[in-house]
Amino acid sequence: MRNVLAIIERELRSYFSSPIAYVVLTMFALLSGVFFTLILGQVLQFALTSSLRAQQFGPQPIDMPGLVSRSFLQTLSIILLFMVPMITMGLFSEEKRRGTIELLLTAPITDFQVVMGRFLAAVSFFAILLLSTWIPMASLYLYGAPASGPILTAYLGLLLYGVSLLAIGVFISTLTENQIIAGVITFGTTMFLWISDALVSRMESAAKDVLAYLSVLSHLDDFIKGVLSTSHIIFYLSLMLVALFLTYRSVDSLRWRG
Repeated sequence: MRNVLAIIERELRSYFSSPIAYVVLTMFALLSGVFFTLILGQVLQFALTSSLRAQQFGPQPIDMPGLVSRSFLQTLSIILLFMVPMITMGLFSEEKRRGTIELLLTAPITDFQVVMGRFLAAVSFFAILLLSTWIPMASLYLYGAPASGPILTAYLGLLLYGVSLLAIGVFISTLTENQIIAGVITFGTTMFLWISDALVSRMESAAKDVLAYLSVLSHLDDFIKGVLSTSHIIFYLSLMLVALFLTYRSVDSLRWRG
């Protein structure tokens, strides 16, 4: 455990000693703030229109904080598709490019510790991104009374969603020496998993059910609605474990080739 914590600390220090962390944090905070403002404006406009209709047809209750939070958190799932490759693309590929991967693999640590240390460092940085979204979300609590249960459930879904995508990105980072290529392949893979649910509507083969199940977006929808389902939790954890196992095997093959 001590070795894993040491790797996490080293990787987090590496993140914040380079411009990558600050660029990702700035862009994510900027985009989340802009979209939150746009969504809030749309909901306010909808509420104004509904109040005018209520004068004619009677009152119609609107859960404005719920509408804003659901729309905002759904939008975050799209933004995170672009952020995840930036977090994971250099975890192993940069070491391979510099030729320092041999030093890491010959250190007195196991492949499992290497993989978990770097993966958990990426998860820690991802958690910082999610925490930053509470800055705009705090306005809902300042000026309204949103239901915290559905919001926390949605954040749990986003965390599981992000962790599974991070695991995929870490695996892909072990396959190439070019971090740009790793980032592009990670984005393409996660985008495919994101839209696979839409692709199945045009299919009639046996692969239809498989692609529908692999859709990371369809499993996230219930979380965003405030519905906690163990089947969706199992899906994200299974996807994460499979990707981490592949990462472990890839790192192990690097050791044998080295």
